This record gives sequence, structure tokens and C-alpha cells, in this order.
Amino acid sequence: MSTPRQRYREQVRSEIKQIALVQIGEGGTAALSLNAVAKKLGVTGPALYKYFRSRDELLTELILMGFDDVAAAVRAAVGQGAPRERLHALARAFREWAVANPRLFQLLAGTPSPGHEAPPESVLRARNVLGPFLPVFAEGRCRPGAEPLREQMGKWMQGTPAVAEWVRAFAPEGDAATALTGTVMAWAQLQGVVSLEVQGQFAGVGHGGAALLDAVMDALADGMGL
Repeated sequence: MSTPRQRYREQVRSEIKQIALVQIGEGGTAALSLNAVAKKLGVTGPALYKYFRSRDELLTELILMGFDDVAAAVRAAVGQGAPRERLHALARAFREWAVANPRLFQLLAGTPSPGHEAPPESVLRARNVLGPFLPVFAEGRCRPGAEPLREQMGKWMQGTPAVAEWVRAFAPEGDAATALTGTVMAWAQLQGVVSLEVQGQFAGVGHGGAALLDAVMDALADGMGL
């Protein structure tokens, strides 16, 4: 059981992260300033360093938190049924999370902050977001147009054992290169559609993000033989 001091510390850290997300949402990662966060929180700049040693540490914490949060949302959507139905469920969960957490999504999907080097752990957390898509596409097959990408995915796994292990951990059956091909394509299309929606680019164009994402995922399912 945590102590009152520990609970207070976590509460302050949570407040710091929420203020930081507002800053990032208003001006991008370049706008993140520990001094500005401290001022908003009503403390001195040096006092903030008791909770985060640097701006980079705070930024890293937000990135890891974001990946964990969206991974949990996607994981909760994993279910039974036909591959196409499962793909739609995962894609909708991803979109719904992003729409509900636009600042955090933009941090994960936007331009990396200059000078900030994300830790290797962030790659592992990001893979947890995409992992549930792998067994879906492992049941499909690549059409001729996707074969060049499938060949690249196969070479990537051969040259990077960690990637091959990740794919097999989520999709122990089926063709691993096909699973990775479909997942990478889904990631690219999810990021594209959802980024446009979160940025407000669909205003006045006659369609909603949910309907467009469903159509895009259906087209991908057709192309991957699901």
C-alpha cells in the first residue's frame, strides 16, 4: 500500500503531465517548457525537478504513458470472429482512443521533438499497440501488389531477430511476413485517417472519421484476402 507522501507525489506528477500535454497540444513539443509548467502549477522551476529531472524525462514519460494507454485500448478490443470483424474492432478502438485523447495521440504521431532521443523502450511499447493486428493478418494472404513489401518485411525479420520474435509472439501461426505486411499497412492507414480527423481536417467535407476508417479497413481486408 502506498504512503500519503507517495500518493501526493503521484498526484503532482499526474498534474504536471496534464499541463505538459496542454502545452504540447497548443504549440507542439517545441512549446514544452518546465518553467512554464511550474508557473501553471504554482511552484518554482527548481521545485519541479523533484518530480522530473529534465524536460526530456517528462517528454519520455508522456510518450511511454501514451503507448501504454492506447495499447490497453486496442488489447481490450481483441475478440473472436472472422479476421475482418476483428480488424474493424481493433481499428475502431485505436480511433476512439485517439479522438478521446487528441493531445496524447498527436504527441505519439507528430513530429519528434528536436533534440529528444526516445529510449529503446518506446519502440517496445509501440509494438504492443500493433501486436494484436498481427494474428489477424496472419490469416490472410498478400495480393501481387503487396509482394514487394512482403519481401521487405521478410528481410527485416531475418536481419532483426527482435522483430521476428515480436511477430511470432503475437502470431505463432500463419505466414509471419504476411502478418507483418498487413500490420504495417494497417498502421500507415490508421495513422493517416486518424491524424486527419484529430487535426480537424474533415470539417465540412461531408464524411466522418469513423465511416472513412471503416471503408479504408474494408479495402485493406480485401487486399489482404481477409
